[in-house]
Amino acid sequence: MESHDVLVVGGGLLGCALAYHLARAGATVLLIEKDQLNRHASGQNAGSLHFQLEYRMIRHGRHVAERAAEALPLHLDAMRSWESLEDELGEPCGVRRKGGLMLAESPDQMALLAEKAALETARGLDVELLDAPATHRLAPYLSDRVVGATWCPGEGKANPRLATHAYARAAGRFGARIRAATRLTALRHDGRRWLADTEPGPRVAASAVVAAAGIWTGEVAAMADIRLPVVPVALSMAVTAAAPPLVPHLIQHAGRRLSLKQTDEGNILVGGGWPAKFVQHAGALDLDARPEPRLDSVFGSADAARVVPAVQRLPVLRIWTGATSLTPDQLPILGAVPRRPGFYVATGGSGFTLGPTYSRLLAELILGESTALPIDDYSPARFGSVNFV
Repeated sequence: MESHDVLVVGGGLLGCALAYHLARAGATVLLIEKDQLNRHASGQNAGSLHFQLEYRMIRHGRHVAERAAEALPLHLDAMRSWESLEDELGEPCGVRRKGGLMLAESPDQMALLAEKAALETARGLDVELLDAPATHRLAPYLSDRVVGATWCPGEGKANPRLATHAYARAAGRFGARIRAATRLTALRHDGRRWLADTEPGPRVAASAVVAAAGIWTGEVAAMADIRLPVVPVALSMAVTAAAPPLVPHLIQHAGRRLSLKQTDEGNILVGGGWPAKFVQHAGALDLDARPEPRLDSVFGSADAARVVPAVQRLPVLRIWTGATSLTPDQLPILGAVPRRPGFYVATGGSGFTLGPTYSRLLAELILGESTALPIDDYSPARFGSVNFV
């Protein structure tokens, strides 16, 4: 039987970043991933670094937006973390921060942006509300349909195919052990430590276990008799053929699903929360199967040409799907589970954008340090009613 200070379950950006921070601090760490590193959400997303409140956070009214805005201190920290990440890890992660626009096409959407900007600026985010002339001076590639925007100069993108592996290699340099194709099959606490069975083995003993397994986080927690409201969400994205430099900014929309950016190679990535469909067997979701595209989402994502007309001339090369995990209150689940000594959870929305911050704060908590930012509001304890605690 192997023994480690911390067992991390999940080989996405969050898990690999957590292994890095823990190993760097001197902890012995084993990370296990049932497939290959970066195989799922961390490697399938479009790499947006959204620090403004996203469409999904503002579309359901002010109360929901105010609740989501409580996490803005994490956004500010993540913005600084991404800025210095490549120097910290010693290799490229494709970080480009040329600013982001959230667009409006109607007076109602402008009013929504004004409310959003007020919430954000009150919490320290650098956001400016632009009228139509200012928006088009900054972004002349936009359609005349666009009547204004909010501008956040710190937004941008990173390469999801590079960042996770950069964290994993850095963790390895500090002694973390990382095992892909290793599935957690059982987990129990013997009164002193956690005992984990893995396939193909061996059994692992650890003082602490972290569930950072994306849409499978709820399954990992269930092995420890913990119930978490982690909601798996299937999404689809599209990429066009390469074009000359066209869109230097990260684009979002205040009134509908849209995320748009151009890669260094010239391809346009289009996403924004367009749903895909989970495969089901006998009414149960098969989280291990790749979600299936939905035709309405394919046509919906093509609507990007409404606001960036030049996109209409570009052929779509590929449409792909992935999945992420959300929580009912739009906030992450980050911290220790009450009455499960040494069991920690890291999951929830914006896991790619906020992953560097989530991982560092959780590492501080596991190591018994004071966290650089308060995280009590994101604790699993807020769902104690479903665990009878």
